[in-house]
Amino acid sequence: MIGSKSSYFIAAISSIGIHAIVILAVLANWEPETKKTLVQPQYIQAELIQLAPKKIAVKKPAAKPAIDRAAKQREIDKRRAKEKKLAQQKVQAQRKAKLLKDQQLEEEARKAREEKQRKAEKELARKQAEKAKQIREQQALIMAKEDKQAANSYLQLLQARLSQQWNRPKSARRGMETLIELRLVPTGRIVGVEILESSGDMAFDRSVEQAAFKAAPFSELQNMEPRIFEQYFRSVKIVFNPEDLRL
Repeated sequence: MIGSKSSYFIAAISSIGIHAIVILAVLANWEPETKKTLVQPQYIQAELIQLAPKKIAVKKPAAKPAIDRAAKQREIDKRRAKEKKLAQQKVQAQRKAKLLKDQQLEEEARKAREEKQRKAEKELARKQAEKAKQIREQQALIMAKEDKQAANSYLQLLQARLSQQWNRPKSARRGMETLIELRLVPTGRIVGVEILESSGDMAFDRSVEQAAFKAAPFSELQNMEPRIFEQYFRSVKIVFNPEDLRL
């Protein structure tokens, strides 16, 4: 311990002495002898060094629990599934609308074809009916003409038979006329005689009635067509006058 203190003391005295000498030399303008020394310049090779930019430390977000990532993935999957479903529904709706439109067009075309065919058939039926009507009318005219001719022949037969059976009364005079109606049946038998217009002479009218019953039956009527009998001979009107008989 004592040795250490002695050494510290000696060093302090030496230091003080050196400082005192330096001060005295400065004050006395003391210039120390200098030795010239040639200093050769050294060549320094320099090159540019590109410094890497200082990295800025980025604070990393705290890792989320695995359960949050799973929930987020499920939400993404759910959204994608929903979008896919909507897209499929849209495609299906477009296909359904197109199919419905095509069906409507086809239905309209079918109705148009049916309507056209119906009109054509209706026009054809009208023409056929008109033609058939014309044929029937022509046939009816021909038949009516033939029936008229047949009826006239039978009427002439009746007229001749009545003329043969009529005994004109002595009171008959020119200008007298009696109109009678004969009601017949298809066998030619008379079922009734009615005086529609009297001559004014009872004997003349009675002679006309007697001639009708004497001339019957007209059996020839059984040979005619029923339609001719119904049209012309169910009821026959005959005019009696002294000059001639008129039907």
